[in-house]
Amino acid sequence: MSLAVLSVSRLSRRWQTPDTPRLSMLAVLLGLLLLAGCSSQKTIVTRDAGPAIDGDNLSINRILVMSAAKDALGTPYQWGGTSPAGYDCSGLTQMAYAKIGVQLPRTSNDQYHSLDEIDVARPGDLLFFGAGSRATHVGIYMGDRQMIHAPGSGRTVTVSSLDVRYWKRHYLGAAAPTQ
Repeated sequence: MSLAVLSVSRLSRRWQTPDTPRLSMLAVLLGLLLLAGCSSQKTIVTRDAGPAIDGDNLSINRILVMSAAKDALGTPYQWGGTSPAGYDCSGLTQMAYAKIGVQLPRTSNDQYHSLDEIDVARPGDLLFFGAGSRATHVGIYMGDRQMIHAPGSGRTVTVSSLDVRYWKRHYLGAAAPTQ
């Protein structure tokens, strides 16, 4: 039995009185275990001085990637889409990086597993989201804790805040395909 389970078991005996129902105690213990499991979640760490599309201290390649992605704003989401008629998330990143001659794998998961992870995202870097070690979504960091991405069916390429709880919970890591 793990140390955490033994500690929780000891705590449950200490808190339990003849009037305390075992079911409510079990619920408290389960809640504590769930909270402990959330503590290993990655944090989205970024480095920039605000909106970066103006190119302040950025390479021309980063500016071109972000500009290509920005030009796609409003384009409809299309599953498997890789053209201005419609993009999915990885099709958008493929297109933007192709503008600087960088070929990315087709899916967000393949992109995630083929690129070296970085600790701090800078404008123009890729941000990956999913669960476990499987990336199911990718976006391009635009600076000022914003990313551009193709969010899903019925929507269009858009800019979203990284401070949205969903993105925080599903963040896997960042990668910088260019030097």
